[in-house]
Amino acid sequence: MNPALLTTTTDAVDPVFKFTIGASVLLLAGITATVLWFVFRYHRSRAPEPTSGVESNIWLEIIWTALPSILVMVMFYYGWAGYLSLRTVPKDALPVTATARMWSWTFSYDNGNTSPKLVVPVGRPIVVNLVSDDILHGFFLPAFRVKRDVVPGMKNNAWFMAEKAGSYDLFCSQYCGKGHSAMITTVEALPEDEFREWLEHGKSGEAATAIDGRKLATEKGCLACHSIDGSRGVGPTFKGIFGQKETVTTDGKERQIIVDDEFLRRSIKEPNADIVKGFQPIMPTIKELTPEEIDALVMFIKGVK
Repeated sequence: MNPALLTTTTDAVDPVFKFTIGASVLLLAGITATVLWFVFRYHRSRAPEPTSGVESNIWLEIIWTALPSILVMVMFYYGWAGYLSLRTVPKDALPVTATARMWSWTFSYDNGNTSPKLVVPVGRPIVVNLVSDDILHGFFLPAFRVKRDVVPGMKNNAWFMAEKAGSYDLFCSQYCGKGHSAMITTVEALPEDEFREWLEHGKSGEAATAIDGRKLATEKGCLACHSIDGSRGVGPTFKGIFGQKETVTTDGKERQIIVDDEFLRRSIKEPNADIVKGFQPIMPTIKELTPEEIDALVMFIKGVK
């Protein structure tokens, strides 16, 4: 395996996996057959007394030492070549920033476009710069054999290339709290022309139209914790919350409030200032929200009936 000849992350991982499985199966079959032969050949009924006085065999010892050593070195070479390929980002890779937070993903492109899904062109390497807004997460793409930790304050990246159009699962591979299992999105691989149209449309559409509060709530991970159908989640449901009387804890003391515009804005800016009774103070601060975006979120929440 020559790392320079590997074109996808799948090429780097699958041969190592297949070689290791194949070697393990051969060893299992050989050892099992030898054990069964010895059980049959040297059963007490056939050989009640020792028939050989041989105490050692230098060639047998050389073979069982040399062969495993060679096998381990071959495995090491395959693994090292694959590792170098996984950590060497192609020069023409398209950069995307993946921001992880409890419990959602946001993907940002150089032209300012953002999306809750990782949209990529088919046949082009993608380098994903991994950022965490809060705690440890894991960037896991099973279809592309990619798994990388997303650590707060640490620069890390992963690359892959989709060889054909389709939708592929993207998971968080590190337990990150109550909503971990729902931290799922997809990689949407599009033909180059469709991807270019999507990228430009997303940019122009964002500038030309009013901010979509629901879309923003999805991108920022709000709907990963707050339901819109009345079901209980990690946080209070948005359904019918506006205008309701709630009991909150502020600075360690309980008080009654009415959910109004001011309360919603404060909860978005300072999520742990007023904790609704029955819920935990685990909402992360949503960074870099503009006043217009906060207004859009408030309008969206008010409209969930």
